[in-house]
Amino acid sequence: MSKQMREAAAAANAQAIARLRAAGLRPTRQRLELARHLFTGPDRHVTAENLHGEVVGAGIKVSLATVYNTLHQFTGAGLLRQVVVDAARGYFDTNTGDHQHFFLEDEGTLIDIPGDAIAVSGVPQPPSGLRIDRVDVVVRVTREN
Repeated sequence: MSKQMREAAAAANAQAIARLRAAGLRPTRQRLELARHLFTGPDRHVTAENLHGEVVGAGIKVSLATVYNTLHQFTGAGLLRQVVVDAARGYFDTNTGDHQHFFLEDEGTLIDIPGDAIAVSGVPQPPSGLRIDRVDVVVRVTREN
């Protein structure tokens, strides 16, 4: 490994540690490995299975259950946003900002819609004692033939 690659890896590790600590999470080895895979590079949408395949392919030993648990911990800490497209499919989004999604049904792919590109109206008042946390919009699309 070249000096430049070692320095980049050290910087990614330091960023992952800082991100986890800022979210109130202890930077365990497995959390660090998963954080580096998730948060290095552009925002993206992953499933637990996809992320598990990536990290195992990179030579990291981690169980699928640990990946699921860690993704849910990251979501609870505000590092990820969970997007549920149906009862059987959920994605984890590294972009936690204001936005919605196109869902390509045939490909199982999410594409971000900027937050200011869509307006939601007519949202009813929640029952007494509850507040609206957010409204998620998933626009289902298919490719034109």
